Amino acid sequence: MSTREYMLGNVAIARGIVEGGGQVISGYPGTPSSEIIGELAGMKERDFYVEWSVNEKVALEVAAGAAMTGVRSVVTMKHVGLNVAADPLLTLAYTGVEGSMVIIVADDPSCHSSQNEQDTRRYSQFSLIPCLDPCTPQEAKDMMPYAFELSNKLQMPVIFRSTTRISHGKSDIKLGSVEKTRPAADFRKDLERWVMVPKHARVQHGHLLELQKNILEELENSPWNELELNNDPKTGVIASGIASVYAKEALIREGVNASFLKIGTFPVPENKIRILLENSERIIIFEEMEPVVEEQVRIIAQEMGSGVEIIGKRDGPVPREFELNTDVCRDVLAEVLGLERPVVPDEVTEDFDYNACRLELPMRPPVMCPGCSHRASFHVMKKVYGKDAIFPSDIGCYTLGIQSGTVDTTLCMGGSITVASGMYQAGEKKPICCSIGDSTFFHTGMNGLLNAIYNKADITVTIVDNRTTAMTGHQPNPGMGKLATGEDTVEVSLEELCRGMGAEFVETVDPYDLEKTEEVFKRAKDYKGTSVVITKQLCVIDAKRSGIRRDPLTIDTEKCTGCKICVNLGCPAIEFNTEIKKASINMMCTGCGVCALLCKFDAISEVKK
Repeated sequence: MSTREYMLGNVAIARGIVEGGGQVISGYPGTPSSEIIGELAGMKERDFYVEWSVNEKVALEVAAGAAMTGVRSVVTMKHVGLNVAADPLLTLAYTGVEGSMVIIVADDPSCHSSQNEQDTRRYSQFSLIPCLDPCTPQEAKDMMPYAFELSNKLQMPVIFRSTTRISHGKSDIKLGSVEKTRPAADFRKDLERWVMVPKHARVQHGHLLELQKNILEELENSPWNELELNNDPKTGVIASGIASVYAKEALIREGVNASFLKIGTFPVPENKIRILLENSERIIIFEEMEPVVEEQVRIIAQEMGSGVEIIGKRDGPVPREFELNTDVCRDVLAEVLGLERPVVPDEVTEDFDYNACRLELPMRPPVMCPGCSHRASFHVMKKVYGKDAIFPSDIGCYTLGIQSGTVDTTLCMGGSITVASGMYQAGEKKPICCSIGDSTFFHTGMNGLLNAIYNKADITVTIVDNRTTAMTGHQPNPGMGKLATGEDTVEVSLEELCRGMGAEFVETVDPYDLEKTEEVFKRAKDYKGTSVVITKQLCVIDAKRSGIRRDPLTIDTEKCTGCKICVNLGCPAIEFNTEIKKASINMMCTGCGVCALLCKFDAISEVKK
């Protein structure tokens, strides 16, 4: 009897890595990919190495180095992280690998936790590296051992594209056996293969192009591409990845009899597409984000001289943005095939007054946690630098400082310091104070700071250090003295690091101490050159988990004048009663005390026990 477990998609992928015999696993945390390494690092018994790297480029190079020795490696990241790792990725396609290497990239259609919706399959096209595109968490788990085998057979890395609904969906997973055999590391020198000087690169590029035929043949016959032909030649449906699940369900629910091609790989299975084109009058293509499959189908149809009608994203009606789902697929089928779809249930009478029962829900923008030290840092920054100052920011939970009026730009990881530098160098006269988190600083902020110092940018760099990588699930970083597995390691000093790069003004403050923080920011503003202020305070969630307890606060309604200074701080623990025109503190209070320091009427104090 096979063993089954109810698993998160990322946990299933981690299980697939174990079943496939992964030996070196590296990555950088990024939603929706983070739980993969978190799961592997948390395993009590493991015979593999796992690490959180400082960024995706580093992580990919660690995994590449391991695979060059002949072992099985994995690197994980989210889709925008692949941009950071693109430099080694494109050249790694030339060198290939000796063992096996799987590059897991989690895309985020609909931008649930990202700044864009890029499609990783484009990198597969660009790099000529094959890509696997699972449709369910079960298939994602099962694909991992195959990905190792494919990589080893082709002697090149394989991209494994997950999406938010695969990574963060849950499913009953049938487990497989764990691979016990582990190849030993044994790097063999081969200058023409591993050293990509122009002479060698030209040869390796030709080899990569020749390899494409083998890739096509291998994926054509893989179990991840399935063609079902029916007796009705009118309609064929092609669906890729998780969209194949939605499309299949839509066909069933609409009662449509159509031939169906499920695609789980890129390059696409050309022979199966040709067969479907020969047996259909029109083809509807469902895929999330970019029309990657659609473009290939159109090329193949043109080569065949086929007059089949191809319906997808190029001319509509399949949307090119956001996630797909079963209802979207049903709407497309209804529009293309002329099906009727009910709009409103029949039980509702015609004279029913919808407006009478409509609820106007209040706006609920995302905010930082109650007691978050970043809120205090931003409050002081705005007070010292003024509302007309420019506040470039970065990627992290502090991006939510947009509610505080201290986030004017957010481009990419590490972009705050470099954007601030560019503004200054352009001749901007307004004060510039940028913000970046501790983990993001280690990721790509260090180069930006070095550049700012070297080129004499007169800006203030605020490193909001909450002692963790909070946004993606509280993973460790080099400033914490902990590895991914919880083992102790060296704790990198942000102060010493900044001074080592040439910064002469470097100050560390506790942002809960508003008076001291204000004094330091004033001196940083007056300093001519690149000043660095490190606001250091443990994340309130980690503080609670580690047993730190601060007494909650309360507001004396007799003393409260309703001035709203505490309310304007934006803490979810502070509310305002419009009837009595008084502020109050709810049960979410973590006792940071910042609001008490702001109150001019001494109306806020600790709860008396």
